[in-house]
Amino acid sequence: MMTVIWVLLALVAATVAGLVWFTWSTKRKVEAAVPPRGDFIEISTGRLHYVDKGQGPAIVMVHGLGAQLGNFDFALVDALSSTHRCIAIDRPGMGYSARPDDAGASPRAQAGYVAEVIDKLGLDRPLIVGHSLGGAIGVCLALDHPEKIRGLALLAPLTRGGDAPSPAFASLGLSSNLMRRIIGWTLATPLGMRNTDLVFNLVFGPDPVPRDYGTRGGGLLGLRPGSFFNTSRDYVASLNDIKWMRAGYETMPVPMALLYGEDDRILNVESQGRKLVADHPAIQLEVIAGGHMLPLTHPDACVDFIRRHDPAL
Repeated sequence: MMTVIWVLLALVAATVAGLVWFTWSTKRKVEAAVPPRGDFIEISTGRLHYVDKGQGPAIVMVHGLGAQLGNFDFALVDALSSTHRCIAIDRPGMGYSARPDDAGASPRAQAGYVAEVIDKLGLDRPLIVGHSLGGAIGVCLALDHPEKIRGLALLAPLTRGGDAPSPAFASLGLSSNLMRRIIGWTLATPLGMRNTDLVFNLVFGPDPVPRDYGTRGGGLLGLRPGSFFNTSRDYVASLNDIKWMRAGYETMPVPMALLYGEDDRILNVESQGRKLVADHPAIQLEVIAGGHMLPLTHPDACVDFIRRHDPAL
């Protein structure tokens, strides 16, 4: 009997070791394929990675859940840099930006990190372009630090509660950092690779995934264990400030405009957009045909929307 137990323990140990090795090997390959392509500054969470291109009124771009600056650097930064200075950041904990395990992950806490970036780079009241969770972070920034920005141009943003959790995020609802670390270094990478088509169908659909999203769009970086760890933290904390945000829309101190895809499978345009604007008519809403990943799948519409809703132009 003891022999059987020892054999089983050895098999479990070998399986775990194999998963850790596979995750470590994949992490190295991903980072070789998608290296940092910007500069670094220091803020309270540590090193922050960003790209900075163009001249003119500043725009700060804040990506969504589980993403990184490649969502904007894929197309929007180049397109907008002819009229603007475009700064796209890896949010703390994502991409190549650091974040301690005890640093806040709620939208309001992350808005504070964006405010630090604005101060560190000496930006003069930039326009905030936030996608998905980055939209909620932009709203919190506008409510807490309205003097630092000139407006919000938000792409498929999280604005309020009410939507059922997407199956795309089924693995993220962990409350323990230890479990996040264990899953991140064992199961998250191989399962993420296996479930790519399912997740992309929800996140991008009905739009097609850009062919080079993994490299030029940075999508491969989501396979790293640190990405899983911090994406889980962000997901669990994503609704922490929703009630406070909803109380602030009536007196929103900066211009705010929203762009959604009618067929968004992650955030519903009816609950997140139309109902919000019905309650707060000063907020502007535009809806186009498309899914959730508008910066990657409909860049021309995003560029046009951002320029038309920039108070500096």
